[in-house]
Amino acid sequence: MLNDDKIILNESHLKTDFSLKNEQKWKDEIALIKEQRNQISLGGGEKNIERQHKKNRLVARERIKLLIDSGSTFNELGQFTAYNMYEEWGGAPSAGVITGIGHVENKLCMIIANDATVKAGAFFPMTAKKVIRSQTIALENNIPVIYLVDSSGIFLPLQEDVFPDQDDFGRIFYLNARISSKGIPQLTAIMGMCVAGGAYLPVMTDKILMTEGSGLFLAGPALVKAAIGQVISAEDLGGVKVHSEISGTIDFKEKNDESAILRIRKLFLQMGNKNDFKIRKIESKPSKYDIKNIYKIKPYEENKEYDIYQIITHLIDDAEFVEYKKDYGQTLVCGYSHIGGYPVGIIANQKKHFIKKDKPPEFGGVIYTESAEKASRFIMDCNQNLIPLLFIHDVNGFMVGRDAEYSGIIKAGAKLVNVVSNSIVPKISLIIGGTFGAGNYAMCGKAYSPNFIFAWPSSKYSVMGGSQAANTLLDIKVKQLERKGEKISKDEKENLLNTIRTTYTNQMNPRYGAARLWVDEIILPEETRDRLIVSLKAVSHKNDFERFNVGVLQT
Repeated sequence: MLNDDKIILNESHLKTDFSLKNEQKWKDEIALIKEQRNQISLGGGEKNIERQHKKNRLVARERIKLLIDSGSTFNELGQFTAYNMYEEWGGAPSAGVITGIGHVENKLCMIIANDATVKAGAFFPMTAKKVIRSQTIALENNIPVIYLVDSSGIFLPLQEDVFPDQDDFGRIFYLNARISSKGIPQLTAIMGMCVAGGAYLPVMTDKILMTEGSGLFLAGPALVKAAIGQVISAEDLGGVKVHSEISGTIDFKEKNDESAILRIRKLFLQMGNKNDFKIRKIESKPSKYDIKNIYKIKPYEENKEYDIYQIITHLIDDAEFVEYKKDYGQTLVCGYSHIGGYPVGIIANQKKHFIKKDKPPEFGGVIYTESAEKASRFIMDCNQNLIPLLFIHDVNGFMVGRDAEYSGIIKAGAKLVNVVSNSIVPKISLIIGGTFGAGNYAMCGKAYSPNFIFAWPSSKYSVMGGSQAANTLLDIKVKQLERKGEKISKDEKENLLNTIRTTYTNQMNPRYGAARLWVDEIILPEETRDRLIVSLKAVSHKNDFERFNVGVLQT
């Protein structure tokens, strides 16, 4: 680190045998991720896409592409949601709903679009959770929401997992009301079916558009016949003519998808801007180094040493990093920087090991008492100065053992968890390696309400590392069998260990976490800086900060 606070890239990392082998592992994984993304993007498949086109309707991704500003990027969230889930029902790619952030008439907004090629846009359990997550992001960050509705309602075979709970289907309408009460614009375009409880969604938003051939009703014709014996067509029950001329429910009648999307853009063009931005943005500077160098620097495999400064330098503006307490608690790196001109306080796990004279070694990726104390104080300072936080995870957990306990590791860890929990500034989490156990909590894992949480394909997500977990689970299983008077041979034990290890390893994979919305999106290292800039732009819309108060801290 030089006195001018710029991080200098150690280019020796870029020309080693390790980097060449490592780069190939990254290339293979990235190729696989891109292939899986392409497959997921097909939704319900080519036949269902063709069926949608025959109805004179666009599919969800085509609608979004037409909606966002020309030449801009749609920053998808939750593409891997429900990945490898609901296989007994034929699967639900992206949980049957496309969500993400894009620009419409130069206004940043959240877009939520049902994918009618997936079970007619029906709501699976993860569909509701994904919509709720997207609405929550919009609510927390004061971002307008556009709903492109084309859904048959709840997927009835799984209704008990979709309908009743706090984070199920009904929460969507609760959040409609909460978003509206904060004065955040919401706009709905009905571009197909909008049935049953889902019919409340558009009516709880500010403006409603509806295309010809679409339907809006609490109960469809078949249910109406079964309930009250009335025979009526979908068009006469809840078609566009009914709601534009008779019920007066909709605001704009549109001929087709293209017409509706053009109307949305015109409506957005007229919107004012209520935001009084309190996060101070300066002129953006480009990254000093080629971000693709990361593939030569960051080990793809876990438990290998590397220097986190070399990662940070590729993400921040002009490699300018003002480090906080540089020589203290060095397994957590803390410092101030800008990304895309937006201020950010970075808390990152250092994966280098430290050996100092007359002191025990400190291992990279482990949070020690001193590093926890430093990070707590740094986070408090960022809250005092309204600086958003970026947590970069590659954490094994907190240090254990006699010396750690004597040093007060529990108190220090509790303090860090406390300040993360009570932080009022926006928080973004980026998982680039392991995120294990209480280390995940301290680094603002999903349970600590980060505004956005992203993961690289190299990430691992679990309560502990795979080998430790597999051996622990094996010991428990063997003792259970022994208590029943059953003996297990060496070969049986080895087979059981392999089975446990395989299951546990699969659950550590970022796809498993992304399927369950533990992360908002799996992103590639080369996409990270752009993603962070868009995310920081989104969180900068927040303008109502509570008073920062951490409550009781054990000292």
